[in-house]
Amino acid sequence: MIAAALSLLVGILLVQFLPVLPDEQWLVVGGSVAGIMAWLRYWRLFFFVGGVLWAVVFAMIQLANRLPENLEGIEIPVTGVIANLPKVDERRVSFDLIVTRSAQPLPRKLKLSWYNTEQVVKAGEHWAFTVKLKRPHGNFNANGVDYERHLFADGIGATGYIREQPKPVLLGRDSAWLSIAVWRQTITDELSLLLADSPSLALIKALTIGDGNAITPLQWEVFRKTGTTHLVVISGSHIGLIAGLVYLIVLKLWAWTGVLTRSPQQIAAVFALVVAVFYAGLAGFFVPTQRAVIMLAVAMLAIISQRNTRPAHILATALMAVLIIDPLAVLSTGLWLSFIAVSLIIYTVSGRLGKLNIIVETVKLNGIMSVALAPLTLLFFQQVSLVSPAGNFVATPVISFLVVPFALLAVLFLFISPMLATWLFWPVDWVLQKLQWFLDSLAALPFSVINHAPPSPWALVFAAFSLLIVLAPRGFPARWLSAVLLLPLIFSDTEHPDSGEIKLTLLDVGQGLSVVVQTAEHTLIYDTGAKFSEDSDAGKSVLLPFLHQQGVRKIDQLVISHGDNDHIGGAESLINGITVEKILTSVPEKLSAYQAVQCVAGQSWVWDEVIFTLLSPAGHADSSNNNSCVLQIQSHGGTALLTGDIEAQAESWLVNTYGNRLKADVLIAPHHGSKTSSTSAFLQAVHPKTILIPAGYRSQFGHPHAEVLARYRDINAQWLSSANSGAITVDMNNGAWQVQGLRQTASHYWNFKPQ
Repeated sequence: MIAAALSLLVGILLVQFLPVLPDEQWLVVGGSVAGIMAWLRYWRLFFFVGGVLWAVVFAMIQLANRLPENLEGIEIPVTGVIANLPKVDERRVSFDLIVTRSAQPLPRKLKLSWYNTEQVVKAGEHWAFTVKLKRPHGNFNANGVDYERHLFADGIGATGYIREQPKPVLLGRDSAWLSIAVWRQTITDELSLLLADSPSLALIKALTIGDGNAITPLQWEVFRKTGTTHLVVISGSHIGLIAGLVYLIVLKLWAWTGVLTRSPQQIAAVFALVVAVFYAGLAGFFVPTQRAVIMLAVAMLAIISQRNTRPAHILATALMAVLIIDPLAVLSTGLWLSFIAVSLIIYTVSGRLGKLNIIVETVKLNGIMSVALAPLTLLFFQQVSLVSPAGNFVATPVISFLVVPFALLAVLFLFISPMLATWLFWPVDWVLQKLQWFLDSLAALPFSVINHAPPSPWALVFAAFSLLIVLAPRGFPARWLSAVLLLPLIFSDTEHPDSGEIKLTLLDVGQGLSVVVQTAEHTLIYDTGAKFSEDSDAGKSVLLPFLHQQGVRKIDQLVISHGDNDHIGGAESLINGITVEKILTSVPEKLSAYQAVQCVAGQSWVWDEVIFTLLSPAGHADSSNNNSCVLQIQSHGGTALLTGDIEAQAESWLVNTYGNRLKADVLIAPHHGSKTSSTSAFLQAVHPKTILIPAGYRSQFGHPHAEVLARYRDINAQWLSSANSGAITVDMNNGAWQVQGLRQTASHYWNFKPQ
C-alpha cells in the first residue's frame, strides 16, 4: 500500500510541472500502458501511470470550465447562489457565486466583487446580477502567490465585478437545513450579535466555523512570526484532536454502561467520525478539512472493521484516498505539511521501547515538529520562526484542549440557551486574550523570524537525511553527520551580477510599477506598486517575497518616482519589512517619517562600477506625473532608463536637455504605455532595443495604447508587457542583454497563456 500510494503521488505530481497538458490522444497511449502494467502485475508502475492519467483528465475537466475569451469584458446577466461567507473590506464585498442560470455559457463558479455597496449579502442567498468577467489572471512573480493556481484548484473559472445597473435583485435564500453555507452564515451572525464587544470575536469565528475574514493583518503577522498560523484556522490537527477527545470520552462511557453487543472501540470510532464530519461541516468542508476527515475516516474504519493495521499503512491509504478524490491537493502546501508531519511522528514514536510519559512525549513531539518542519517552511515561505517551539508549546494545548472544545460546546448552545452560550464563551474570550498577549510578546522579540533564500533541491535532500538521523532511536551511529548535512540548507547561495553589470527585474504588480535593480553588492528598488486595501499592497505581496527569494537582506536605495498610489502604495510595507538605507523621491513630504530626500536632476552615484544618474526633475513640473524621478543606469553591458509616469512635456524637456545622451538599450515604458507619453521624438532620442511595459491585464485605462505600440514598432523595438509576460528579467549573458518573461519560462498548464 505504501509503495502504491507513493507511486500514485509521484505520477500526479509529475503532471503539475508541465507547462501545457498533453493532447487527448496521449490518454489512449497512457491507458494502454496502464493496462499492460496491470496485466504484467507491475503494480507500482500501474499506479504511477494511473496517477499521470488521472491528473491529466482531472485538469482537462477543470480547464474546460473557464470563461471563453470572447466573453471577457462584456455585460452578462447571471443568476446564482452565494456559495461562501462574503468577505467585506473598505472598498468592496467579495464572494463566490455558483451560477444557476445565465444568458451565456459561463463557468459553474465565479469569484465576484461588489464595489462601493452598502448592501449586506449573505451566504446561501440567490441573486440576479449583471456582471463583467475576465479569465483567471493574477500577478506572476518569482516566489509570489500564484493566484491563478488558487483559482484553478478551487474550480473558479472567471473573476469579475457586479454592475450597479441594471440593479441587482435578491431572489431568495436557501434553507439552513439544505445548505452548509447558510448554516455557517447563521452561526457567524449569531456570534456577531452575542460577542459584539469581544476582542476575540475574530479568533472565535476562525476556530469554530473557519471564518478568518475578520482577523487583522497585524494578527496574521504575529501568528506567522510565532509559527502558530496553523492553530487559528481549522485544520487537520483541530479535527483530529476533537475526534480523539470524543473517542476517549465515548470509549470510557460505553465501557461503563456494560453494554457489550458492540465493542466500546467501535462505538467510540463511530461517534468520533460523526463529530469530525460535523466540525468539518462547520468549517465549510474546505480542502484542508476534507483531507483531515478522509485521514480520520480511514483510521476509524479500520477500528470499526477491527482490522489490525500499521499506522504507516493507514497514512498511505488516507493519502491515496485524498489523491483519488482530488488530485489537485498536491498543489496545497497544507497537504505536504500535514502528511510529512504525521509521517515524522510515526517515524519518531514507532518501535520505541520503554514506558511512555504522555507529558514528556508531547513536549518532545512539539519540539521535534518545530525543528523537523523548518526545511519545508523555508522552502514554502523563505523564513523560519525561532520562537515557534515556545509559541506552539503554550498555544497548542491551550487552543486544542481548552479553547476549541469550550467554543464548540458554546456554539451548540447558541440556539438553545444564549445565556449559557455566553457563560461558556466568557472563559474562551479571556484565555484567547491572554494567549494573544503572549504571542504578541514573542513576535516582538528581536530575531523572532529569520528570512532566508529558498533552499535548493539538493539541500532539501540532505536536510531530509539529516532529520532521519536526528529522529532515529538512541544508539544510532554517527549522529553528528546530521549537523553536517544541514549546512547546505543554512549556507545557500544566490547568484549576483558580475562587477559592472546589472540584473533588472520589472515585477508584475498589475496596474502599477516596481523595478528591482541588482549589482554585484547592492540593490535598488524603483517604485513599489499599489496599495489595494488596508490588508494588501504590492510591497507586502510581491516585493518582499521576491527579495527574500533573491537572498536580499537590505535595500541600499529606494526611489519613489512620484506620489501616485500605483507607485508609492507598497512603500510603507516594504520599509517596515526590510532594512532600507536611503530613500529618494519627488514627494518627500509623503515619506517624511522615513527621512526621504528630494530627487533632483544631477544626483549620481556609483555601485560596483555601475553608474546611477537622476536626469529629472529639474524643477516644478505642471503635474505629479511630469515631476517623476527619471533614473538612468549605465553598466558595462548597456544602459537602462526608468521613467516613472512622465508625459509629453517631461519627455520634450529631456530630449532638449540631454539629446543623444538619453540613448538606452532598455526602456521602462513611460506612464505604462499611455497615449500621453512615448512621443516619437523621445523614442527616437532613446532608441531602445527593448521596451518593458508595466500594465495590468485588461487595464481600465487602456494601457498600453495601440498608438503607442505602433510607435514602438516604428523604431523596431522589442516590447514586452508584464500583463502577458509576468515579471520580466533583463540580465547579462555572454556580454549581451537577455530578456525573459517569467510566464514564458516558469508557467504551468493552469497559468494564463497570452494569445
